[in-house]
Amino acid sequence: MEKYKVLIVEDEKDTQFILDKLLVKNGYETKTTANGVEALNVLKDFNPVVILADWTMPVMDGLELCNILKKDESFKLIYFIILTARASLKDRVTGLDIGADDFLVKPVENQELLARIRTGIRISILQNELKKFEHNKAIVEMACTIGHKINNPLSSLIMAVKNLQEDLKSVEKYNKNEDIQIIEESVDRIKKLAEDLIHIENPTIIDYTSEHKMIKLD
Repeated sequence: MEKYKVLIVEDEKDTQFILDKLLVKNGYETKTTANGVEALNVLKDFNPVVILADWTMPVMDGLELCNILKKDESFKLIYFIILTARASLKDRVTGLDIGADDFLVKPVENQELLARIRTGIRISILQNELKKFEHNKAIVEMACTIGHKINNPLSSLIMAVKNLQEDLKSVEKYNKNEDIQIIEESVDRIKKLAEDLIHIENPTIIDYTSEHKMIKLD
């Protein structure tokens, strides 16, 4: 079973220790930081599904961290839970406006915390699946468009080659030369490419170079 990753951002050492032990005991992979700045550094090579962050912390608090991450395409789908002693409606609205996904009022009851994390993981998985679906849909639409755009000049090229062949056949001692054969083979390859693009259904992205990717076509 996959070990889901959770980042704990909490400046109180005792609370940090308790949260870390609770999550590790329940099968999560965790990292702990004491403020938002440390969290941003950890996120360079740690990809959590859920972030638990205290609202009030020195250097950078949980709300500021949430605001930064929700504006970044690389991190915006991470489920962000604010831990706070503030229980007023105004505070909750402020947090939601920033982009927080959930709130838990301290002291946190363990089973409720675990339930909220499980909910966050389910939502995060669904969001990523939706993002992948939309990405694949965009690729299919783009491929179909290119395929149709190729077909128009290709039809003209095929007609021109046929006319050229007919004209050459009237020449005495006509033999299909190598150039005509190359043109015909190239036309067939372009035609096959256009058909593959138009009928693509489940695009697979592969590495073309270290810096570029391409769609795999059968």
